[in-house]
Amino acid sequence: MNIRNASLITLILVCTNLVAVDWPNWRGPALNGISSESQWSLSNANIIWKESIGVGFSSISVSKGRIYTMGHNGLKKDGMETVHCLDALTGKPVWADTYPAVLVDYLHEGGPCSTPTVHGDRVYTISKDGRLKCYAAATGKVFWERNMMKAAAMKKPPEWGFAGSPVVLGDKLLIEGGYTFALDKESGKDIWRSKRYRHAYGTPATFTHNGRTLIATLKTDGLVILDATDGSSVAFRKWETSFRTNSTSPIVLPDGKIFVSTGYHRGCALFELQGNQLNTLWENKNLSNHMNNSVILDGHIYGFDGNSHMAGPKELVCLELSTGKSKWRGGAELRCGSLMVASGQILALGERGQLVEAPVSTKSFEPTAEIHALRGKCWTVPVLANGFIYARNARGDLICVDANP
Repeated sequence: MNIRNASLITLILVCTNLVAVDWPNWRGPALNGISSESQWSLSNANIIWKESIGVGFSSISVSKGRIYTMGHNGLKKDGMETVHCLDALTGKPVWADTYPAVLVDYLHEGGPCSTPTVHGDRVYTISKDGRLKCYAAATGKVFWERNMMKAAAMKKPPEWGFAGSPVVLGDKLLIEGGYTFALDKESGKDIWRSKRYRHAYGTPATFTHNGRTLIATLKTDGLVILDATDGSSVAFRKWETSFRTNSTSPIVLPDGKIFVSTGYHRGCALFELQGNQLNTLWENKNLSNHMNNSVILDGHIYGFDGNSHMAGPKELVCLELSTGKSKWRGGAELRCGSLMVASGQILALGERGQLVEAPVSTKSFEPTAEIHALRGKCWTVPVLANGFIYARNARGDLICVDANP
């Protein structure tokens, strides 16, 4: 693209003047959807490159000048999935790995939903049908791979496939596949596996509580708390939806409280872990996240309420964390969008491709800048890193937006 070539020198100069803030995995370095990035704005933003990465909903990880994501060729028969590593400034391929994979397009376009996890000099990915791979982040050399569908004794992929992203915890790599698996991150060999539950479509969250390292994961059955040392079940709270799926991740707070919100009018709740019990602090239907997580900041929850496939409102809401009470509702034009937060600003991607910036506020949703960045369905959360925004749609159009002020 001409813009890409004309802007490259400028972009490099801008980047050298900013403190680099990478986004190496799902929900960012702090695993909470919040970035410490401060030098950005949509006010004068422009798209500097666009690439085709294939069908899917995999988000983007950014590390050391490279971005990682995944896509599928969209074919049910002879389907192929690709892990992409691209130059973060130009979008040019650094390396790619393509392999056979099923589409798993039940009620959506299909393709990979998990996001690559970069840790040190390695990157971990899992395909829609459970092919787990460990690569050299710089070159794409494959260190090891596992068939997690086989490991979980599944005859076919779950209804919506393997969707949770790999999580690194010390020497362990956590993978959702009916069981929660803890694998040795260096070799891929089993360390432990949990009791089997119905599949989790979200990503597990790790935390420390009363001196113990624990894992919270939202299975199709409900919220499960596991001991990270051996995978034993510490606590369980039933939480089911009418469509046999919970597709979000639990959000764990520093005080041991855990927030969950799922779609199909199931609603949301705040639990508190006490011993081996998950006690309900509150539960209501003020927020029902279809597939994208909320962000919690300064005692308030910001997230998209509503279901893409069902009747009823689809809008952005703010709830008071301590009570679950609604503070405001707005952004109906974004429908079932997604969001992250940086420097007190919401960065949202609407379902129809609008990128929107708005101050984080407990009073109302008042956008200050917007660009229509993509066409087609956009369910994948955008990523801001080093002054650039990366966003994609379901058919695989990936864009880079220069958001340096």
